Amino acid sequence: MSIKFDRAAAVLFLAVGALFMYGSMQIAESSYGSVVGPNIFPFFLGAILFLLSLRLFYETFHYEKKYGKKEPLQMKAFIIIFLAALLYIAALETIGYVITTFVFLFICFQTMERGKWLKSIVISACFSAGIYYLFVVVLKGTLPSFPVWS
Repeated sequence: MSIKFDRAAAVLFLAVGALFMYGSMQIAESSYGSVVGPNIFPFFLGAILFLLSLRLFYETFHYEKKYGKKEPLQMKAFIIIFLAALLYIAALETIGYVITTFVFLFICFQTMERGKWLKSIVISACFSAGIYYLFVVVLKGTLPSFPVWS
């Protein structure tokens, strides 16, 4: 674990979480007749990111006691997941939530733990379909559905 990198990442993600929460308050309350407004999901994602960043920043003060030694930075994994996140953002509207989220999660799981294909596929599929069902069907919200290519 690199204390400097984790502290910098915690501060960066803290700012991103705060910006997510601020930006979500600028979105209109309701659209397309949705009971749950489009501002709810990004606000909670920003709040979760904000809180987890606070936790990471707090934990950096206890690294020596907890871990004792430094671990090398995993820059390759970070770059792969970062690029996958950028592609996820770019493709979400055109490809749709379910497919884009499935591919993003699959790439992330394979980056973190290679070789467990079936486990990665099952978890990615269940999560993306389950969240879509919960948000769209149960909560009557809106998410980009499946692709509508012409």
